[in-house]
Amino acid sequence: MNTSLHRGSLEMVAAMLISGTIGWFVLVSGQPVLDVVFWRCLFGALTLLLICGVMGFLRPGILTRTTFLLAVLSGVAIVGNWVLLFASYSRASIAIGTAVYNVQPFMLVGLAALFLGEKITAQKLFWLSLAFVGMLAIVSAHGQSGESGGEYLLGIGLALGAALLYAIAALIIKRLTGTPPHLIALVQVCTGVLLLAPWAHIAAFPQQPSAWGSLLTLGMVHTGVMYVLLYGAIQKLPTAMTGALSFIYPIAAIFVDWFAFGHQLVLVQWVGVIAILLAAAGMQQGWTLGFKRVLVR
Repeated sequence: MNTSLHRGSLEMVAAMLISGTIGWFVLVSGQPVLDVVFWRCLFGALTLLLICGVMGFLRPGILTRTTFLLAVLSGVAIVGNWVLLFASYSRASIAIGTAVYNVQPFMLVGLAALFLGEKITAQKLFWLSLAFVGMLAIVSAHGQSGESGGEYLLGIGLALGAALLYAIAALIIKRLTGTPPHLIALVQVCTGVLLLAPWAHIAAFPQQPSAWGSLLTLGMVHTGVMYVLLYGAIQKLPTAMTGALSFIYPIAAIFVDWFAFGHQLVLVQWVGVIAILLAAAGMQQGWTLGFKRVLVR
């Protein structure tokens, strides 16, 4: 493995391990979801502002009016994505929320077919069906691990909503090719600050040092540092390797949920999680299984 691939792999692994601990810090902060996302955006904006300044991305002319508006629009989707995903953690657990969230590649495929005219092949339909079966397995387990049925299903619904918003953001970002991704991220978190400022309890500062520590970590590490690692890895690695290493994220989240909160999945939930991750891997890696025919044009 050459130096660039080795460094990119290490950056991607680090980014995914950091992502896997997000739920832990969200719950440990003890703050309302809107407040958590607001402070993440604020501290993330300050960190990314410094990073973009050092990298020379703040000079005039990099963003056109169109690219700026698209970045803002993607920011609305990303911030909504964070709100829904974080809200799912306390209802369906970090492990289940993260597993369900990983259906977003299939939502992106559907949106791309609907709005960009991209083809849906038989192999993609197969992986979509497998992910759906996994979803049914997870949903069927509500109440088996001590969850309130209604809250559990609401958590799954919130995670699905988060996945849809992420897919929408990804679709918008496809039109921002050539724009520095760190700058896109800066616009996104600044958008989040402005969107959530009227709703967050800004005057009611958290009282516990652990809450401030969690919020600072979410903003500086899980947003600023993680974006730098992730985008650096994407620039160095082949798409297939990036997709493969991305599955460290849900695996890490499941382990963190067990280690920090003692949440253990029952057998049917494990079956559902494995089915979703296998389907997402098959989709991203392009496993054909002999399928050739195009079903939707």
